[in-house]
Amino acid sequence: MRILGSPSPRVLLAVVVAGLVLAGCSGMSLPSFSTNEPPPQAEPAALPSKYSTEEFVGRWGYTSYQKEADRARTEAAARGQCRQAVSISKGPGGGVMMYLPDQRQLTELQIKGGPGGKNYIGPAGEPAGGPLDREILSFDGRVLITRYVDPDAANRYGNMVHVRCAPRA
Repeated sequence: MRILGSPSPRVLLAVVVAGLVLAGCSGMSLPSFSTNEPPPQAEPAALPSKYSTEEFVGRWGYTSYQKEADRARTEAAARGQCRQAVSISKGPGGGVMMYLPDQRQLTELQIKGGPGGKNYIGPAGEPAGGPLDREILSFDGRVLITRYVDPDAANRYGNMVHVRCAPRA
């Protein structure tokens, strides 16, 4: 005689099998046969930059130019700005503390590698070459030339020249 409320071994086995089947289905997804939606794209892996954060930390003379013919004169003018140097420091998250276009507060920016061997300085979590990034046009360890990716900001700020100031004696 069975006690009322206690399941038979067959019922228990059926419950266990049903639980296993349902558990196996939770990680499984069925293909979509809809032609309206493209298949999900995997996020591209971030490319490493050929520069490190430490290369940008320091005191810099700063100015900018619009025309390539003004580059040499502008670099000389940036050297003269070391009395009022711009300081680039290391951020708490390992990036560099710099200004975004039209911002008054420093923001931590990351050094990013991009397609085609390009390198950028911009906010973390955004793909390289985003609208708030500046492309590193050239850097030889002493002179850094960047330009904002956003066409409006690039037009207003031009090619930004940072010339490393000699360390204080």
